[in-house]
Amino acid sequence: MITRRGLVKLFGAGFLSLVATAAYPFTEVFRRPEIRRYKLAPNNWPHGLNLRVVILSDFHASEPWMSRDRIADICATANELQPDICLLLGDYAAGTNIVSDYVDATDWAAALATLSAPLGVHAILGNHDYWEDLAFQRDPTGPNIATEALKRAGIAVYINSSRRLEKDGHPFWLAGLGDQMALRAGKRFNREGLVGIDDLAATLSLITDDAPVILMAHEPDIFARVPSRVGLTLCGHTHGGQIDLFGWRPAAASRGSRSYPGGLYREGERDLLVSRGLGCSFIPVRVGVRPEILLLELGTA
Repeated sequence: MITRRGLVKLFGAGFLSLVATAAYPFTEVFRRPEIRRYKLAPNNWPHGLNLRVVILSDFHASEPWMSRDRIADICATANELQPDICLLLGDYAAGTNIVSDYVDATDWAAALATLSAPLGVHAILGNHDYWEDLAFQRDPTGPNIATEALKRAGIAVYINSSRRLEKDGHPFWLAGLGDQMALRAGKRFNREGLVGIDDLAATLSLITDDAPVILMAHEPDIFARVPSRVGLTLCGHTHGGQIDLFGWRPAAASRGSRSYPGGLYREGERDLLVSRGLGCSFIPVRVGVRPEILLLELGTA
């Protein structure tokens, strides 16, 4: 027989369980990032070129979800992994209105400037870095807030551009694609649908020899069009769906995000690695998708 005291305890336990269940999607947002490790030898990767790469994506800087201090802490963790090179895959801007305050581009860029690697820190931009810049939306020929903030912080920014780098006497190319969803739709912008500023052909035309190529592209949608000349494509944007219940994801950030929500994929001679990111867009919820830092070791065994 259940006593009154026992009944109160039962209801109390049930209430606490309900509160914990309701709070979980928000608490996982604040979890310490998981270090996910991958080892890979992409197509045509030369023997002797061993490259340790840290990949960070989708910070979505905002209070309280991703403060400047939290970004700095994540960067400190990344530095402890002792990368040869650090790659940033876009979406530094908040991407949500459910905030207590916004983190200015100058501040999140200053936190990212604490990253350190012998071959430098290299970045592309994501859709929210453009979407939240209304001046750029009205005039895409003008400067972009995120681009300028990263450059002032000493971080190289790639927009349909490529650069030849070298490690231990072995060259490789790092290419960065312009965002595929950069320009928002709407009457105020005189656009009926999303418009990208990506130009894959122009990006790859800058590659002048047969050294291996790493392509950074914010959205994985481009992967179907990437030629086998590019052995490895790195993407973010997906957040792993932000909600992943044993493989069921109710939402996807793009068509490509549904096909490639996170992790390593191989199609023919091409590899794709998709980061599930660190922050949140639209709603500050992550369920079954812990924030992550990718540590990629490239080279032959």
